Amino acid sequence: IYLSVLTLIELALGYILYLNHKSWSDGLILFVKGTILILMVVKAFYIVAYFMHLKHELRNMIMTIVVPLALFIWFIIAFLADGNSYKNLNNKYD
Repeated sequence: IYLSVLTLIELALGYILYLNHKSWSDGLILFVKGTILILMVVKAFYIVAYFMHLKHELRNMIMTIVVPLALFIWFIIAFLADGNSYKNLNNKYD
């Protein structure tokens, strides 16, 4: 039931954003997109906690999944930033 309600709220916010995005300010658009992002993270928590049965697992088991995932996301961000910096320096000094 929680996942269904969260999905309906996300869909409603997305539909409202799709219809009214031209008349809204940039701050309101970012707020709605941030709200949708937070709801997506909450849904991901529920999916991992209940469907993958990690809610009642040991803390070490959860850390073996969460820590590598966080490092993987950090690596992606770091490599993208480094590649962008290299590209900008190449364009500046060529």
